[in-house]
Amino acid sequence: MSTQTLLQLNASVFSVHGQSSQLANRFVKGFVQREPSTQVVARDLAKDTVPHLDAERFQAFLAPADARTPAQQAVVDFSDALISELQAADVIVLGLPMYNFGVPSQLKAYFDHVARAGITFRYTATGPEGLLTDKKVYVFAARGGIYQGTPADTQTQYVKDFFRFIGITEVEFVYAEGLNMGDESKANALAQAHQQIERLSA
Repeated sequence: MSTQTLLQLNASVFSVHGQSSQLANRFVKGFVQREPSTQVVARDLAKDTVPHLDAERFQAFLAPADARTPAQQAVVDFSDALISELQAADVIVLGLPMYNFGVPSQLKAYFDHVARAGITFRYTATGPEGLLTDKKVYVFAARGGIYQGTPADTQTQYVKDFFRFIGITEVEFVYAEGLNMGDESKANALAQAHQQIERLSA
């Protein structure tokens, strides 16, 4: 039996208590039950925080390897560790809440540290080319309101575009929306999401 690696990224500020994290955890549990040889690597972006990109960190990425200061090398080493997890993963699971019409800032910081020219993508004469291929992403999007399919859904295309940029084109979303629109709305949304998870895990 071949072993595959699943990288779980939870982006909720509430860590394991966030609805998106709970949906992601539910999927991972079912996935491992179906594929018991799966190696799970979990990264909680609320606990294992990624610094936001600033000029100093960006310059560290640009500095030639033989000219980096120790501080710059530490920045690059941190980024390299995040990228190594992505490179090793066959499946990526993302727990994604919506905050103020966008992705959590800690997820944006993560994206900024794994998008590295020459490592996860490269520039060509015809445009950028992603270097991470043969991977599948499952996104579990929890939202207080109803946004799917409307102009206010700034997450779906952005997340798809980012993963496509680094070479990952298979991105599947499971939505739980209307979670702050009353108990009935929340219960119905979670029940529908759970049904989708069961189908995906079957």
